[in-house]
Amino acid sequence: MPASHWWKILLGNKSASPPTFQNPIIRGFNPDPTVCVVPGTAQEPTRFFLSTSTFEYTPSCPIYTSTDLLNWKFIGHALTRHSQIDLRTVEPGAGSWASTLRYRASEKRFYLTTGVFHRYRPATDERIFPRGFYVWTDNILDDSTWSDPVYFDNPGFDQDLFWDPNDNHAVYLSTTVRVAERDPASKLKDFAIHISKVDVKTGRTLTAPKVIRQSEFGVAEGSHILYKAPYYYLFVAEGGTEAGHQEWVFRSTQGVYGPWESQGKPLWYNGPDEEVQRTGHADVFEDGKGRWWAVFLGVRPGRDVGGKWLEPQLGRETFLVTVEWVDGWPVFNDGENVRLVTKGRDAVVQEIEEKRMGKGEVKWTADLSGKDLELGWYQKNTPLKKCYSLTERPGYLRVWGNCYNLSSPEAPAMLLRKQTEYHESFHAALNFDPSKAGYEAGIVVYWSPFSYAAIGIGAVKIDGKTTPTIVCRKPQGRAGAFQDSTPLLDKRGKLFLLENDSLKLCAEACNGTYRMYAKHLKHHSDAGDAESFTFTSEELAITPPVGMSFTGAMFGVYAFGSWEPVLVPADFSDVHVREGTGRELDNAEWIW
Repeated sequence: MPASHWWKILLGNKSASPPTFQNPIIRGFNPDPTVCVVPGTAQEPTRFFLSTSTFEYTPSCPIYTSTDLLNWKFIGHALTRHSQIDLRTVEPGAGSWASTLRYRASEKRFYLTTGVFHRYRPATDERIFPRGFYVWTDNILDDSTWSDPVYFDNPGFDQDLFWDPNDNHAVYLSTTVRVAERDPASKLKDFAIHISKVDVKTGRTLTAPKVIRQSEFGVAEGSHILYKAPYYYLFVAEGGTEAGHQEWVFRSTQGVYGPWESQGKPLWYNGPDEEVQRTGHADVFEDGKGRWWAVFLGVRPGRDVGGKWLEPQLGRETFLVTVEWVDGWPVFNDGENVRLVTKGRDAVVQEIEEKRMGKGEVKWTADLSGKDLELGWYQKNTPLKKCYSLTERPGYLRVWGNCYNLSSPEAPAMLLRKQTEYHESFHAALNFDPSKAGYEAGIVVYWSPFSYAAIGIGAVKIDGKTTPTIVCRKPQGRAGAFQDSTPLLDKRGKLFLLENDSLKLCAEACNGTYRMYAKHLKHHSDAGDAESFTFTSEELAITPPVGMSFTGAMFGVYAFGSWEPVLVPADFSDVHVREGTGRELDNAEWIW
């Protein structure tokens, strides 16, 4: 069937009723979505802005914009400076957690609230709850205009600011923190929603925190409050963000302190045997036409050959559904569980789906012609200094390796991009001539400091001589366990020597399997191409020994020295991402 015909069937057309779209609307690691709405004018349409969580990666809190809710443009980040966020040695799953993005039309100002975990160890419960903060801007299209943080006095995470229209627009902060008078013998986490009135200019607490929702599941988080006459509504994510994740709603006619009325059940629950799972952390909004919607996180895991669901290596993604109001209660997605093909309201062509249908096509190529990297590149933690240049060798991404390897709790010289599809390949050409043993550069499939895969060029000592060779590092499905091929032997059992310093590197993803390989660019060795290696998403996507896996798989480039900086540059060119691998996928079954 031609792609154009399949496209019409998938998304619907004017004769179809109702139109449908494909979830998730923002793919790859993009959890905890939050939306604000800028009302339209006679000259401009209503515009939506959305932010998601970044955890241990910087820059932090990406900002997307849309006018139709299905096609989102990435425009920047709210947290880009050391003065805003400083993540030195945060553990996996720490860093910047779920935010709230709000627009105050009376001020023409945007507010983004968040909190930064530096220590997060749920296994031994050594959490240090952050003091949340907000940043603001009057020009969200320029990410350099976001303010420095204004800190709140209250500890907690998942901060939400609510301006009460019935209380002279008094500002209330709701956040999640442990209940003070919890049973010491309780086996639950006892994280509850607390609320306080605050002075928004200073962040100062004006009233003592009061618990407004304590969940029977032990975790109530991701709170958002809105007023839709005659009710105040409290939306809460409960049950943790894994298989038991649910979204609940409560309402009150009296105000933010309640009492809160409940339906006695979640809004919906996508269980652990559905194509979309772990749904929740919702933010609800009106689109300027009197129609209501919600965004929330979810995952779309794959299966192994035995049919078992795999840990979703893409991480938690952003989903969208319609919301209707029935007897004063919100009804998500017509009361049905969330699926990948979702009922919409308007026949809108999703550009992301059009691009997705071309097997093997290049869908992104790095722009190496400017003075700085384009949007979409991330670094683990907050780097102490810049590790790359686009101007030292025009047309190349030059990376200067630092003294931190890929397992370091610090920020290695590693630049990452989110994997957004289960069928996707990352490509780069590398020029690197290591002059000292321990120097290394290449490409990486990164999950955490405890699990990743890499292939590139490294230097080893052979008979007292520094010799470049191909190096490989493969995850073994256990925290910190890797199979290293350093030095790599060729097919004759001899050291794989590089005849030059140029390699073509590739990381391919096909369902739950990854393949990485290297090829010579200029000359062909007698030994042939370097032997490729494969690994599974199960071997990659493992729970770290400290912290949690709240992110997703990322592709990237790196360079490092063995406890010392690298004094020769690693030059990357022809960096691009293909839809599918361009080869294996010709015979692969398309699942998503």
